[in-house]
Amino acid sequence: MRTMIVCAILAACMTRTVSSQVRYSEFQTRTNSAADSTMVFTSPRGDKAADGMTASDLKHAWGIDVMLSGNGFGLGGFYRQEYTRDLFGIVSFAIAESKDDNEVEYYDWYGRSYVPNKVNRFLLMPLFFGAQYRLFADDITDTFRPYVNAGAGPTLILASPYEREFFNSLRYGRSHYTAGGYVGFGAYFGSDKGSLMGVNFRYYYIPVAGGITSMMNPNDGTMIKKTDFGGFFITINIGSIY
Repeated sequence: MRTMIVCAILAACMTRTVSSQVRYSEFQTRTNSAADSTMVFTSPRGDKAADGMTASDLKHAWGIDVMLSGNGFGLGGFYRQEYTRDLFGIVSFAIAESKDDNEVEYYDWYGRSYVPNKVNRFLLMPLFFGAQYRLFADDITDTFRPYVNAGAGPTLILASPYEREFFNSLRYGRSHYTAGGYVGFGAYFGSDKGSLMGVNFRYYYIPVAGGITSMMNPNDGTMIKKTDFGGFFITINIGSIY
């Protein structure tokens, strides 16, 4: 009799244990199913780029400008701010050479260049504030982004004596201040997510009232003054978007 009672108690305990395990297993199954559903419908990255920023966050850009013209070589930098999908504000600063249109360059037996009757060499340092407007945004793929641009601002012109060596002559240079501007068109190439590369064709207008002495007339010894320091430039843009 005692044995039957013990067996009945053990059976009841085992039944309760099995029932509890079944309920626990069902709970785990429902929990895992909910977790699986969450993983299916929730993206681990959302709409963010690899660096944690969305495309709408990439509104700033900065970089360098490599400038080429008939007057020589130039180098500068720029900062760009996006206002709308098509409209951007841009600030640029550059240092570029400028020459008189009457200059004729010669080379001596040692390969050194010289310009007869040249009095001063010039360095332009324009600080321009401008706007850039993208063209055909709805009609052309994003890997080719043409635009028009324009800007204006103050310009420093450093005139240094040509008779001295280039770097040494900078110590004797005289500063002249004026204002100018540019208009142009260009395009960016490739992706606009992280990097920026393009080319810009600009015409600069930088007048100087009264002019700055640039050359000497060999016939009568009078001084020739340069009054327009602008010109056509091809600018290569290399930068980063953030």
